[in-house]
Amino acid sequence: MISRTSFAALFASCLLAAPGAAQAQQSEWTSFHGDVGSTKFSNVQTLTPETVGDLERAWEYRTGDVADGSGDLPETVWSATPIYANETIYLGTPFYRIIALDPATGEERWTYDSESALEALTQPALKNRGVAYWESGQSGQCEKRVYLGTMDAELHAVDADTGERCAAFADGGVLNVNQWNTVNDVFPFSLLQPPLVVGDTLLLGWAGKDWAYSVAPPGNLLAIDARTGELLWETSFIPEELVPRTGTANIWTAMTADPELGMVYAPVSSPSPNYWGGDRTDPIPLATSVTALDIETGEIAWSFQHVNHDIWDYDTPSAPSLVDIERDGETIPALVQATKQGFLFVLDRRTGEPLFDIEERATPQSTAEGEVTAPTQPFAMTPEPVGNPLELPGVWWLADLVSFGQCSRDREKYLYEGIFTPPSEQGTLFFPGTAGATNWGGVAIDPRNATLYVNASRIVQLIRLIPRAEYEQIQGPEGGNEEGYSPQEGSPYGIYLTDWSNWAGMPCWAPPFGTFSAYNLNTGEKLYETPFGRAQLDGFYGPESWGSPTLGGPVVTAGGVVFLGASMDSRVRALDARSGAELWSDLVEAPAVANPAVFTHQGVDYVVFAVGGNSILKPEVSDQAVAYRLKQ
Repeated sequence: MISRTSFAALFASCLLAAPGAAQAQQSEWTSFHGDVGSTKFSNVQTLTPETVGDLERAWEYRTGDVADGSGDLPETVWSATPIYANETIYLGTPFYRIIALDPATGEERWTYDSESALEALTQPALKNRGVAYWESGQSGQCEKRVYLGTMDAELHAVDADTGERCAAFADGGVLNVNQWNTVNDVFPFSLLQPPLVVGDTLLLGWAGKDWAYSVAPPGNLLAIDARTGELLWETSFIPEELVPRTGTANIWTAMTADPELGMVYAPVSSPSPNYWGGDRTDPIPLATSVTALDIETGEIAWSFQHVNHDIWDYDTPSAPSLVDIERDGETIPALVQATKQGFLFVLDRRTGEPLFDIEERATPQSTAEGEVTAPTQPFAMTPEPVGNPLELPGVWWLADLVSFGQCSRDREKYLYEGIFTPPSEQGTLFFPGTAGATNWGGVAIDPRNATLYVNASRIVQLIRLIPRAEYEQIQGPEGGNEEGYSPQEGSPYGIYLTDWSNWAGMPCWAPPFGTFSAYNLNTGEKLYETPFGRAQLDGFYGPESWGSPTLGGPVVTAGGVVFLGASMDSRVRALDARSGAELWSDLVEAPAVANPAVFTHQGVDYVVFAVGGNSILKPEVSDQAVAYRLKQ
C-alpha cells in the first residue's frame, strides 16, 4: 500500500492529466448509475475537498409513500436513485408512483400513479429502485418517456413532460411482462429495478421470491422496444434440461452496456434453491456470473462464472462498471465485477478474460444430504478482496463479555472452515453474509485515473439447514428481510438464517462492521481502506473505528469528492477521494440506502439523496428526498 502522501500526489497529477474519454461524461444523471457504463462518475468540479463543507440543503420533499409495516401495508424499502434528465428530477416510489420535481426548488411538477396493488407478492417489503428515462431525439408527445416497474410485473410508460400514459406503448401505456412468465411460474416477475435504456431498447430483468422454492421460473433477459413495448428477444440462463429441477439465475439488479462494442453485461444471480443444490449438481455455467450479450440479438458473447455450484446465494449483486485500463502502453477496455464474496473481478470486456491472475482454490465440502459441493472456487486476489472476507473476524470481546461467553461458545459450536463453508445441519458461520461484502450499490470509478471506490459490509451470519420433517413442525411465520425461516419447498431442507449476535443483539464478531476503500485498477493496488459510518443499536452509536454495515453505493466527482449515504447512522456524507476521510455530513431521517445523483442544473451543482431506510440495517423508514448545493 502506498502512503496517503504519495497517493495524494498521484491523484493530483491524474487530475491534471489529459482526461480523454472522461470528458464525455454528462452533467445529467439519466440512469440508475448515472450512465450506461455504471461508473457513477460525475464531471461536477465545484464540489471539492475545499468547498464541500459549504454544502447546505437546497430543499427536501416528502413523497407520502411510506409504511413501517405496523399497519395494513407491508413496510417500504426505498432505494431509488433520483434521475435528472429533461431538466427535471424523476423519482419512483415504493407505492409504484412517479414524481416529477423542479431540481432547483423541489416543487412538484406532476405525479403518476400506476394503481398497482400494494402487496408484498415476492418480497418481504414494498420495494422500488427508481425509474428509467428514454428520449427519441424528436419533438412531440411521448418522445421523452419515464418507465416504472411494479411488483406485479407491469411496466408503465409515461410522458416525461406531462405524466400522461404513452398509449402507443404496449396496452395503452402498460406492458404486462408476466405474459412471458410461462415456466415454473410460482411467482410473478417483479420489476423492482428500472430497465437499462440503450438506444431504443429497454433491457429488462426481474426479481423473484428468494429461498421459497426449489423449482422456480428460469431467469432470463428481455429486450423490449422502447417505443412499442414489443419483445425483441429473450435469452435464458439455465440449461433447458435442468429447468424442471431448478430455476431463477435471474437478473434482479442493474445492468451495464458498452454501445460501441454492442454488448450488454448482465449480473446473473444464483439458481434455486439457494442453500442446497442436490437436485442441480449438473453444471449451470451462466449462473452466478457476469455474462455479455449482443444488444441486437441477445446472443451470448462470453460469460465468467465467479461461484461454481452456488449454494450460498452469492448472487452477482450489482452492475459491472466499465473502465479503460493502461497496461504496458496499451489501453484495455475492461469491466470490474464486485461480488458478495468481496472479490473484484477485473475482466477484458471484449472477451471476458481476466486481467489479473485468478486462483482456483480447494474449498470445504458439504455433509448435507444429496449435496455435491464444487471442489474449487475462483479467488481474485488482485485487487485485494474488499473487507478481508477470507478470514472470519474474531469474537468481539465486548459482546462476549455482555453474553457471559456465549459468542465464544458459538464459535466452537458452529461450523466454519473458511469462505465457502457450506450450509449445514450443525449450523454454519457464514461470512460474508447473504447481503454480501458488496451489494446492489456497486462501485464508483473515476475513469480519468482508473481509481475504484467501494463501501463494504462485514457481517457474519449463522445459517442452519433444517431437515424437512423438522421444518414442517416449526410454528411461526416465515422470515423477513434477509433473515428468519424459509422453506425451500421441494428440497430436503428448509433454512434458518440470522445475524450472529448475542442475547442483547450485539454482533458477536469484532469490528469494523463496514469499510470504505480505493484501488488503482491499472496496478490492482489498494490505495487505502478505512472504517465507514457509525453502527447504531437502540439509540447507541458506536465510535467511528467500528464502522457500519452499508446498503447503497458511492458516487465520485471530478472535484475529488465521494458522496455516500448507506450507513446505519442515517447520515449522508462527502468523503475525500484521496484518503476516504470524512469532509461533511448531514443527518437525515433514515439510512439513505439509495445511490445519490450528482448533476448540474441551470449552472448550479446538486447532490440529491432518496432517504428510504431498509430493515436489514435498522427499522426506521422514510419518504424524504433531500437536495444539497453550495451556499449561494
